[in-house]
Amino acid sequence: MTTVINNLCIIGTGLIGGSFSLALQRAAACKKIIGAGRSEKTLQQARQLKIIDDYNTDISAAVKDADVIFVSVPLGAMRTVFEKIATGLKQAGNEQAIITDAGSSKQQVQLLAQTIFAQAGKYFVAGHPIAGTENSGPAAAFADLYKNRRVILTPVKNTDKEAIRQVTELWQVTGAEVETMSAEHHDKVLAATSHLPHLIAFGLVHCLENLDDIEDIFRFAAGGFRDVTRIASSDPTMWRDICLNNRQPILAMMKSYKDEMEMLYNALQSADGEKLMEVFEHAKQTRDKFTH
Repeated sequence: MTTVINNLCIIGTGLIGGSFSLALQRAAACKKIIGAGRSEKTLQQARQLKIIDDYNTDISAAVKDADVIFVSVPLGAMRTVFEKIATGLKQAGNEQAIITDAGSSKQQVQLLAQTIFAQAGKYFVAGHPIAGTENSGPAAAFADLYKNRRVILTPVKNTDKEAIRQVTELWQVTGAEVETMSAEHHDKVLAATSHLPHLIAFGLVHCLENLDDIEDIFRFAAGGFRDVTRIASSDPTMWRDICLNNRQPILAMMKSYKDEMEMLYNALQSADGEKLMEVFEHAKQTRDKFTH
């Protein structure tokens, strides 16, 4: 890390924003960290946990002296937060402050940034850390969340190169591996690897909750069931916003998965063990190839 940030503003001090702050503090990468958001209770908790040095519930005021702004809020709140950031930076004459985010959908966020921020979002570096847990809030934050995890940046042609460098270095300091791709490719990949699995987990638990023996299902659940459904404990608001913001790529993946389930249903209904074996063997070979 060659650059030490004088003033970092983190909007959203829960698991993602809080862990980002703790990792940077451990590396002495920031001199001062200001938290911002709607809930004063959450911000007070973040300060008590030494995630931030101070806080302000007025986002426009919180960002005025920031060198770097990290936005970690639900996608549905991005527009309002971006507008408040833009107002604060313009009032302070600080429109070259670097802004980055942690949103799970990138095309819509990138479009908002280009529309709202100065110079078509020149100093906005869209990002997404591929990390998290089913827990939320400041108390869930920990400094090693991003260690050996991937962070995807999706800059566009006019994104400032120095801004990209600084954001990349900040993430590397947290222990993350940084990769770059287009926002469109990111949204397609994440629809398959993250968004669809979450929908499956939510849908499965929602399906089971109407069964008469739901208590026994959870009581006697083995590891596989717990692994598949663990992410159904994730923040509902965040995942609603992710689904709506990345709707088309997710719908395409859901259609493909629906067709796959229909094929397996038909194979099972007709007792076609050969077909089931073919699918299971191919699935095992594919997963082993890319995970071992």
